[in-house]
Amino acid sequence: MGSILRTIQGIKSVLYGRSESNNLMVKNFLSRGIEEPIAYTNPEELHSIIQVLKKRGYDSKEVLILKKFKGRFFQKCPGSPGVICCNYHVINTCFNCLYACTYCYLNSYLNSYGIIQFTNITDIHEEIDRFMENERSDTIVRIGTGEFTDSLMMDESTGIGRVLIDRIGSKHNVMLELKTKSRNISHLLDVKEKGNSVLAWSLNTERNIARYERGTASLSERIEAARRASEAGYFIAFHLDPIIAYSDWEREYRALIDTLFSRINPEKVVWISMGCFRYSPGFKEILRERFPDEDLTAEEMFPGIDGKLRYLKRERIFIYKKIRESIELYTDKPFLYMCMESSDVWYSVFGKEYQHSKELESDLSSHLRDSFQII
Repeated sequence: MGSILRTIQGIKSVLYGRSESNNLMVKNFLSRGIEEPIAYTNPEELHSIIQVLKKRGYDSKEVLILKKFKGRFFQKCPGSPGVICCNYHVINTCFNCLYACTYCYLNSYLNSYGIIQFTNITDIHEEIDRFMENERSDTIVRIGTGEFTDSLMMDESTGIGRVLIDRIGSKHNVMLELKTKSRNISHLLDVKEKGNSVLAWSLNTERNIARYERGTASLSERIEAARRASEAGYFIAFHLDPIIAYSDWEREYRALIDTLFSRINPEKVVWISMGCFRYSPGFKEILRERFPDEDLTAEEMFPGIDGKLRYLKRERIFIYKKIRESIELYTDKPFLYMCMESSDVWYSVFGKEYQHSKELESDLSSHLRDSFQII
């Protein structure tokens, strides 16, 4: 099949610090046969190289920048004000993504050039240990790497997944989630001690994947990867986010769920999230510049409590109820929840009146303990 980075993701150039030539991650990437590896000595030289690549017309997703991260690796997920969140925590392993999803908020959130992969990920462990010392023992902390990138898109070269599973997956009260739109899991199947690690997939209808998720694995490939992960002993999870409404959405999302549970054992699915398409003010203009023929923002959207543009509340409630009904025809084992919705939407869909995000986190923790014996 050749180099994954060249034939699938399309990376043309890898930039790396000369002082890190012996870093295992750097050596792994350089061994992949990238057509233009370039070493830099300092930030000023890196900036100059980037300007040259821009003038050559290199797209941001064609350039991989390997560097040490100087900021905080570990942080709480940046939720929206006024909505109920699940109190997820994020490990910053990389900024930007190889895939070109039209709706992705990274199109407006990140203003840096290139896919920036951090090479000093082992520094994360002290941050997590300090956090866990002060965390309540009755709360299961969910930690993931897929907020600002795809967790597994090139994990066979970074080695991050195996390191985190080894160091974090075995901790009490912690569930590590690696979330992806790829099928790239073969290198993780032989990990012996998987602990509470979760391999998770963002799912969408075949129409939406073909239309809005360029470069990602197909729906069938993602489900097959999830099946293999489950059989290898991992917990698995799914994220139906963003749910995109169109004329035949109800039938096609029901078909997605039918296909999923015809091939997946729900006993290993720890959670499923739902979230309707939404975007921040200014996103439409940025999107139109990158994807001139996009039609996502042509739908009638209205500002929500957090200022993001969303489908009408009654439409979202109807969508969530229909998808919930489709899932519950097969199973009530996974914890089913909504991403960034208000208390009244929660009550309309689930009959639960959450006033604070901590209440949702507590329910999720209790469910994981009771249904999956997570400790």
